Amino acid sequence: MRAQLVQKWRPSLALVLGGGLAGTLALSLIGLVALRYLGPEIGFRNAAALLGSLILLATAFLGWLLVRLLLSPIRALNAYAAQTRSQPGQTLDPPDQSGTAELHEMARNVVDMADHLRNREMTIRSFTDHVSHEIKTPVSAIRAASELIEDSGTLVPDDQKLLAQIDGAARQIEDQLTALREVARAREMTHQGSARLDRLRTWLREDFADLDLSISGAALSLPIGESGLRVILTQLLNNAREQGAQSVVIAAQGSPSGRELSVSDDGKGISPGNAAQVFDPFFTTKRDQGGTGMGLTILRNMLSVHGGEISLRTGESGACFVVAFTTVPTR
Repeated sequence: MRAQLVQKWRPSLALVLGGGLAGTLALSLIGLVALRYLGPEIGFRNAAALLGSLILLATAFLGWLLVRLLLSPIRALNAYAAQTRSQPGQTLDPPDQSGTAELHEMARNVVDMADHLRNREMTIRSFTDHVSHEIKTPVSAIRAASELIEDSGTLVPDDQKLLAQIDGAARQIEDQLTALREVARAREMTHQGSARLDRLRTWLREDFADLDLSISGAALSLPIGESGLRVILTQLLNNAREQGAQSVVIAAQGSPSGRELSVSDDGKGISPGNAAQVFDPFFTTKRDQGGTGMGLTILRNMLSVHGGEISLRTGESGACFVVAFTTVPTR
């Protein structure tokens, strides 16, 4: 069980800011009054040096209070949020510095929100695994029965055709269950780090030798690990293959909000009617060829964990998928 934020008295933000301003003003006034009375006694230069040192120490103390009550809690909360985002499946200790009452309340809300999101992801994963298991058992029984009937050797051609359809439907259900589990897991995948297209050039040429690949912006760093970039390119290039593409343009570039990766092909493209559903779960135009319609859904879920989103841009020919990242990798 995660540690709870310690309950104790905390000053309000108004008190901290007002006290800091009042303290600064009071130090100035006290310094002027003290200089007037100390100057004739010990000399104005000595009095100024003494009072300046005291005011500097008092100001440093006020600054330390502001850092402790404002800056440090904000940094701790920001680090907690960043760690929660980078490790979505792990339970993390909340920040131990809460500062003012308002910052403490905000930290508690952030921690509660992180727990709620984590529990929701776990519930989805658990439900998916349970449903997959419960359905997979009878499907396996159907396939086993089909194999036994087929091995009997007493089927007429029409019965064999019907049995093949039953077996094909069972395999399709198994494929859909596998894809459903991958969708749930995709939200837990983390591909931290950064990657560049030029480091994947050899892999692209070897695994997609049948495609004429053109790469631009290869030296631009993208805010996702190399393994994640491979997942993105594999899915989109396989889609291009299925649409009969011969050449594909892969381009990385900066954008006002972060970075963009586009994959454009010269294939048959996607009709306007299908374009609106292309990211919907289980939507596919190749069901009879074993398509599950979950590839782009899995990709979209994975990107959502890394601050990215994918969209389809319509054009005169072919298809163009754009992956937009709202963050820029740090150097």
